[in-house]
Amino acid sequence: MDWNKPKNKQLIRAVLSLKTPGETRRFLRDLLTPEEIEEFSKRFQTAEMLSEKVPYSVIEKKTGLSSTTVARVSLWLNGPEGGYRRVISKLHHRSTSLARGS
Repeated sequence: MDWNKPKNKQLIRAVLSLKTPGETRRFLRDLLTPEEIEEFSKRFQTAEMLSEKVPYSVIEKKTGLSSTTVARVSLWLNGPEGGYRRVISKLHHRSTSLARGS
């Protein structure tokens, strides 16, 4: 994967330009099929559950994903890129901050 290709850089810029949940929802809906959105949602849910040490068997049952996909998400979650970890950390920090402000 070459992230330096102009088309890939443009996609990153497009995602970074989104400011609201509504904008993001509409962009993802235009960009992806309903099946792709569902699949990506399940993968992110899997990453969150893996970060909470939920067993693979429970994740497979809850998400309907194959053991191969759960293992792949685990590999990426624990890999050097850190994309899943970073977003999960940001979401956890935000939800903790919101709970404190209540």
